Amino acid sequence: MDKEQFLLTSESVSEGHPDKVCDQIADAILDECLSRNKWAHVACEVFATTEFILIGGEISGVEGVDYEGIARKVLRDIGYDKAEKGIGADSCEIKVVVKEQSGDIAMGVNPADDLNMGAGDQGIMFG
Repeated sequence: MDKEQFLLTSESVSEGHPDKVCDQIADAILDECLSRNKWAHVACEVFATTEFILIGGEISGVEGVDYEGIARKVLRDIGYDKAEKGIGADSCEIKVVVKEQSGDIAMGVNPADDLNMGAGDQGIMFG
């Protein structure tokens, strides 16, 4: 390939793929946090494998969120109701490792005024 040409690739996954399931759980957690506090800081990651979900990250500005309950509801809503399907909403193990947002990140994103707000741990990955 010459300098003017390049190869571009991307991945697309279909309904039911673990990445999509994890995204739906993370989205539901974000929705719950923002419904409680529109200024909540949420950096949530979800990992799934056979009969296991791991929810982790840093979340500040909300208390008492039932992360496990949210994950089980999402699984049930999208049809993962039996272990025979690879993961069951009521049978899978769910581990939650969520801590308060890092003070270093909070210092950079908590606004001193309305015009100066940092973006924190943000990035877009492509390719």
